Amino acid sequence: MKFRFLIVATVLVISGGIAAYLFWQQIQPTSAPVQVQAPQPAPPAAMPEMRNVVEAPPSRPPLPALAESDKLILDALTGLVGNKSLMGCIHADRFIRNFVATIDNLPSRRAPMSVMPVNPAPGKFVTTGVTGTLTISPANAARYSAYVRIAEAIDAKKLVGLYVRLYPLFQQAYEELGYPGKYFNDRLIVALDDLLAAPIATEPVKLVQPGVYYQYADPGLESRSIGQRILMRLGSRNEDLVKTRLREIREELLRHLQQERVEQHG
Repeated sequence: MKFRFLIVATVLVISGGIAAYLFWQQIQPTSAPVQVQAPQPAPPAAMPEMRNVVEAPPSRPPLPALAESDKLILDALTGLVGNKSLMGCIHADRFIRNFVATIDNLPSRRAPMSVMPVNPAPGKFVTTGVTGTLTISPANAARYSAYVRIAEAIDAKKLVGLYVRLYPLFQQAYEELGYPGKYFNDRLIVALDDLLAAPIATEPVKLVQPGVYYQYADPGLESRSIGQRILMRLGSRNEDLVKTRLREIREELLRHLQQERVEQHG
C-alpha cells in the first residue's frame, strides 16, 4: 500500500507527543462548564499537496480492524514508554480515531476535548495575581510533568517504526473523518510544522479573562493556533523539552524517507 510520508508529533505526538497535542486542556476556571464542539475538518481544498511517498511494509501479524485496535496501540505505547504508571495519561478508547481528529484540529483555532487521546492534566489551572496583573503561575508547569516524562521516554526510531506499521489504521480513520482521497500524513506535516513554530512565551505569561475563559493578554499569542497555544501553556522548560523530542522524531522520519528512496531507486 502506498502512502504519503509523515513528518510528525506528537505526539504526541503518539509520544505526547505526539507531542504536543497530548497536553491539551482548556484554560478555564474549574467552576466553568466544559464546552464541547464537534470536530470541524478543514475543507479538502486547503490540504497541501505533498510529494513524500513511500511503500508501507506489510504488517505481520495482520493489523486488527480499526474499531478493535485500542488494545494493540495501548500495548505498543506501553512498550515504548516502559513505565506503566505513566500510561494513566493516555485515553485508550478510540485512540487512533481521536488522535487523527486531534491532529486535524491542532493547526486550527480550536480542538474539542471530546476527541483528545489523553486525559486532562490533573488539578486546577494555576494562575497568580488579579485583574490587570493576572499571569500563569510557575507552579502550573508541574501539572504536565507526567506528559513530559512520556515524551522524554519515547525512542524516536521505535516510534517512527510503530507509526509506519500502523499507518493503514490512521489513514482509514482520516478518510472516515471526512477526507476521502486525502492523506493523513499531509495533515500531520502541517500540524508538526505549526507546533514547532510556536514561540517560547516570555514569562510570566500575562492573561486576561474577558468572559468564562482565560486568554493570553498578548493578542499575538492569543491569535495563534490551538496547538501553539497548548505548547505555550506548558511553561518554557516543558515546551523546550517537547520541541526537542519532536525535532528528533522529525529527523528520524526524514532519515527513514531518505533510506526508502535509496532502496526504491537501487
